[in-house]
Amino acid sequence: MILNEKKGVAYYTFPNFSNQPGIAHGIFTRNGGNSTGPYEGLNISFGVGDDKKNVIKNRNIISSIFNDRNIVSARQVHGTDGIIFKEGEDSVFREDSKEPLVGDALISNKNQMLFMIKVADCQPVMVYDPKQRVAANIHSGWRGSVKNIIGHTIRIMGDKFNCKSSDLIAGIGPSLGPCCAEFVNYKKEIPEAYWTYKNQDNYFDFWAMSKDQLCNAGVLPGNIHLSNICTKCHTDRFFSYRGEGTTGRFAAVIGLV
Repeated sequence: MILNEKKGVAYYTFPNFSNQPGIAHGIFTRNGGNSTGPYEGLNISFGVGDDKKNVIKNRNIISSIFNDRNIVSARQVHGTDGIIFKEGEDSVFREDSKEPLVGDALISNKNQMLFMIKVADCQPVMVYDPKQRVAANIHSGWRGSVKNIIGHTIRIMGDKFNCKSSDLIAGIGPSLGPCCAEFVNYKKEIPEAYWTYKNQDNYFDFWAMSKDQLCNAGVLPGNIHLSNICTKCHTDRFFSYRGEGTTGRFAAVIGLV
């Protein structure tokens, strides 16, 4: 991934997205921001116990990186529902602590709107169709992974926006790596069909799972970039629930500009 810095804030971009005109994206580190204590830095989640005022300031910092454009997020529930924002249709949203939108994938062809997911070990998966100009931001925790939220989202892109899978580019961001994704109760939590992603020590490779799900949905392997950055191994740069317990959430943002 490409490390960027703007206004003193560090964020990563996918190399296969960065050469695409008319799209903005970034996966932000935890560094900078106004939060303190276990949320220290650039926490953007209202739901972890942080002071709401600090979260609003942190979100405004991220908005300022993108020329103060509106950033939309949702209450994430580890499901497979996608929220669609379509050009020519009104989109009603309110950015506050209640986050009335509920879903784990944000999909849009609207200009000047940015979409954010909140992560701390879960995978931020971005998908973009440069031909139809449609962007999707996916929150894929282990529960979403075994439900194949990635496949669900790509089907929505096809059904609602006429996207062809072979045109899509995708990126899998910093998240819990195969080095740290231990599931001692995997027989109860993870369907047997996914046990092939487990090593002998009960560690799962969800990065490989997500890449396979993208490919199975028709995305070309050469169009997928994998960050290979484990959040638990790098708590100096990212929030990690597995590594820290009570902690913040970092931002993954994408949208058409």
